[in-house]
Amino acid sequence: MTFGQDLGRAARREWGPLWSAVRAPLAARGPRAVPLTLASVVLTALLQVAQNRPRGYGPVQTLGAVRADDPLWAALLRTPLSLFVPALDLPVWGALAQMLVVFGVAEVCLGRRRTLLIAYTATLAGTLYARIGIAAGPDAFLGLPGSDARVVDTGPSAAVVALAVCVCCAYRARITGAVVIAAMVAETVVKDNLAGREHLAAVAAALALCAAPVLRGGQGLEGGRGTRSGAPPIRS
Repeated sequence: MTFGQDLGRAARREWGPLWSAVRAPLAARGPRAVPLTLASVVLTALLQVAQNRPRGYGPVQTLGAVRADDPLWAALLRTPLSLFVPALDLPVWGALAQMLVVFGVAEVCLGRRRTLLIAYTATLAGTLYARIGIAAGPDAFLGLPGSDARVVDTGPSAAVVALAVCVCCAYRARITGAVVIAAMVAETVVKDNLAGREHLAAVAAALALCAAPVLRGGQGLEGGRGTRSGAPPIRS
């Protein structure tokens, strides 16, 4: 057996079940299979346009910008919308592409409700971690400097990371999941900032959500199917 054949078999083992799960619903229903994903992409694009206009910046910041020095009640109210507010210092097209691919795969494979749950949990985990890390101080383990309290904390990146980890866990794409986690660790090592730390918090939240069904005796996030292959039904 050649190296190419070995590589092909490894790729089919890693991504075959996930590809089968995504392909059939998208082929059968097209964009109708991912309404949550399309709505999320459109909302993110509209918020990007709004916050780059003089009259839109203030309302978007008021409704969706989270900082660690905000009152906790205000941060919790803004956290859901903050997921869809792109970071001003990053290219919006990258965020939109990530959402389209990762949210779309998660919506087909895990269902809309689980996708929303994971996305919000990861975003909330980052919001709460920032407060805990700043309170602990830069000298503590996983602590943060006080200056991070004024950093605007928005964007879908934490949700994208958590959804990628959960999809890999559900479809046993272990190598891909390990690469995603390793990339988040490397990001923090190379550029240790609030965003990188929050990505690690999102990974921790995702792993906890992946483990929870197993601890309850369930079959995992994919909804208890007995096989790894085949396309799951679209779930709401």
